[in-house]
Amino acid sequence: MSIDHDQVAKIAELARLKIEPAQMDQYAENLSSILDLVDQLQAADTDGVEPLANPLDATQRLRPDQVTETNQREHFQKNAPSADQGLFLVPKVIE
Repeated sequence: MSIDHDQVAKIAELARLKIEPAQMDQYAENLSSILDLVDQLQAADTDGVEPLANPLDATQRLRPDQVTETNQREHFQKNAPSADQGLFLVPKVIE
């Protein structure tokens, strides 16, 4: 599949990326290569192949749930710009 400059510009706009005109050819080539690889993967015959929940088909070993570090909240909050009653205070970002 071949991608042209207009398609690269549209993708860049959707991704909120600024692409210099001199880089358009390189981006078009890279995106075309990615789409060609996706086409190759889609062409693979997967009929009769059962999906795996785990690639090793084994159970995961878990470590014991034990506290291994001491509480250092006060130490870490000394570096915080703002803290109150053990909580980090952050600026409001949603109005």
